[in-house]
Amino acid sequence: MNLDKKISQAKSKLLVEYPYFGDLASKLELKINDDIEAFKSDGKTLYYREDYLKELEIDEIEFILANGAMHKALSYQNRQNKRSGWLWQMATDISINSMLLQNGLKLPYGAQYRKRFDGMYAEEIYEELKDDILRDEEDAPQPDEEYQNSNDEEDILQEQLFSQDAINKLEEAHLNQEVPEAIDRFFTLDYQSKVDWRDELRVALERYFKNDYTLLPPSKKLISYGIYLPSSISNTFKLIIAIDSSGSIDDTLLSQFLSEVEFLMSLIQNYQIDILVCDDKIRSHKTFYSAERLALDIVGGGATDFRPVFEYIEKNHLDTQLLLYFSDLEGIFPDNEPLYEVKWISPKDAFAPFGDIIKID
Repeated sequence: MNLDKKISQAKSKLLVEYPYFGDLASKLELKINDDIEAFKSDGKTLYYREDYLKELEIDEIEFILANGAMHKALSYQNRQNKRSGWLWQMATDISINSMLLQNGLKLPYGAQYRKRFDGMYAEEIYEELKDDILRDEEDAPQPDEEYQNSNDEEDILQEQLFSQDAINKLEEAHLNQEVPEAIDRFFTLDYQSKVDWRDELRVALERYFKNDYTLLPPSKKLISYGIYLPSSISNTFKLIIAIDSSGSIDDTLLSQFLSEVEFLMSLIQNYQIDILVCDDKIRSHKTFYSAERLALDIVGGGATDFRPVFEYIEKNHLDTQLLLYFSDLEGIFPDNEPLYEVKWISPKDAFAPFGDIIKID
């Protein structure tokens, strides 16, 4: 079996046997690097030696895919700080691999693991490894360039988005009683607060998104008998989402906004979603259709003025019954309430002259 087919089968098998790890791994970028002995992840890409992977069984490749996904989900690259690169990589590998073993995945040869570190955080493991290996401070290696922290804002934002997505999926797994073993210690979760506001938002969506019925054309099942029954049609759900990109929205809150938009898109099968990015003016407008991935260039940093969004909708005749506006609600509101419903999605309790406020906890 060629390697591409083995990797594809490993991804499919991981999705079935370990849905949480499999879903995260499906978004992982893989690249060949024949200058390494086995595999490694830098938090963005999973690198592997081609000859190494060819010798592995499919369930061992599953383990490697899960390892790479967890490196990205846990933002280890941005947590390196000034630690030695190769030693930090070893510590994070050991921490993740210990948890994967507890879940029954098969450890491949070449993977880092020490039983005495079971249940420990990467930072704790690093300190013990440093005591074991770096006895003399003068011999301590400098951080490898390959593992230096990324200062690129886009890389940081993408890592935050992936990390938030991992938390969202873990909360869903918790509801379905499918949480992987020993994974809770890697994340700080508040299941109840997330579920409550999302249920409220789901109800708001379902009010507008439903199958409709029409007599033109009628159902053909009984028409030969002279009986005219309405036929079912599935409408495209049209939704407008506005995202506040003003200076009061930091990267963490912005990444949460984008993550929740992705969550909403996962709820709807047949949609047309117009997304407006705005601070004190419209910065971008992009339309997404069913099954499209969220990809936005967020520009802003100015003052907060909500009026341009409502003016843009009216001027461009955007068809909507519902507007979801993600914001901290610190800005200028329109004087008049629109004819469509407005839901303000905010991280705090605040005032809005119209519409409903749904608080993200």
